[in-house]
Amino acid sequence: MTQKELIASIQKFIHDEHSHDFNELALQLFRYQFEHNLPFQRFSKQKRKTPRNVKNWRDIPSVPIQAFKDVPLSCISTEQAEATFMTSGTTKHIKGKHYHPTLTVFDSSMITNFKKRFMKEQKAIKMGILFPDHEEMPNSSLARYLFLAKAFFGTPESKYTLSGNGINFELLLEELKTAQQSGEAYALLGASFSFVHLIDYLQEKQLYFKLPKGSRILDTGGYKNQSRHVETGEFYTALNTHLGIEKSDCINMYGMTELSTQFYDDGNEEIPSVKSGPHWIRTRVINPLTGLDMPFGENGVLVHYDLANFNSALSILTEDLGVETDKGFQLLGRVQGSEQKGCSLAVDEFLRYAKEES
Repeated sequence: MTQKELIASIQKFIHDEHSHDFNELALQLFRYQFEHNLPFQRFSKQKRKTPRNVKNWRDIPSVPIQAFKDVPLSCISTEQAEATFMTSGTTKHIKGKHYHPTLTVFDSSMITNFKKRFMKEQKAIKMGILFPDHEEMPNSSLARYLFLAKAFFGTPESKYTLSGNGINFELLLEELKTAQQSGEAYALLGASFSFVHLIDYLQEKQLYFKLPKGSRILDTGGYKNQSRHVETGEFYTALNTHLGIEKSDCINMYGMTELSTQFYDDGNEEIPSVKSGPHWIRTRVINPLTGLDMPFGENGVLVHYDLANFNSALSILTEDLGVETDKGFQLLGRVQGSEQKGCSLAVDEFLRYAKEES
């Protein structure tokens, strides 16, 4: 299957929520990546996993997320990529790189999922974006994500309220006052650490708003040493207190540079919230030392299988601890202890095999 044919199949799958051939498309994608992504091919061969003997998506070898910092995981020459998204590089200051030959699939994944999970029945909402625009940060997948949100679902009056110089509080306060007075629903979207800076400012100035019904918040990405750490419950209580938005309308998006699809919860009235994704991504909770699924309800490491990841690796072993629920999974933080050891061993194994000469 050519890249063009594969993209067409993935696009068709994304736009048909009643598709039932996840396994078939995942195996096609595995065959494509096995043929064109040489580090992945070497690793898969050493694991004795090839298109001949892998018959189920769960058996597709998982690439440790840290490998994106050490190996160019791409089915094309990296120079041909339309976009290269980079991680924040907070660990050892090395940035992971995710190469996209085209943004067609990434954009379709984001737009389709965002429309259903964040917008729901609403076609457009006035937005304030608490993150720099994509031109200022061309290597940020979050910048691209928020650009798409504003472009496809924001009203013409939507604005960026943060740049490289930080939050424009004068502009943002004016936007909040206008929304409160107009009765028009308003959405604030951005990195979690940006909201912490906003909370600190509102607390210092003792400012309180009551944003109109239908207003909502989307935060993502954690704090990444960009702000003080805030416990989840405290975080959403402060947003409710100072902006008047119900916790059930405070949506957290869980995503990562190494994926092309995002997970959402349905608000944060209860913590930890349950995250879930669309039909083109699936998640396992495993023991990283054995690679086996954890019993339902027991903590393990999250592995995501993202059909939109057509150019890099379909299956990603994260370093996130989680637990499976009836409706998705709960995110419990970063791995520690034996789980951390298992993830480190997986990285060592991948790099040892992937860097060998074919």
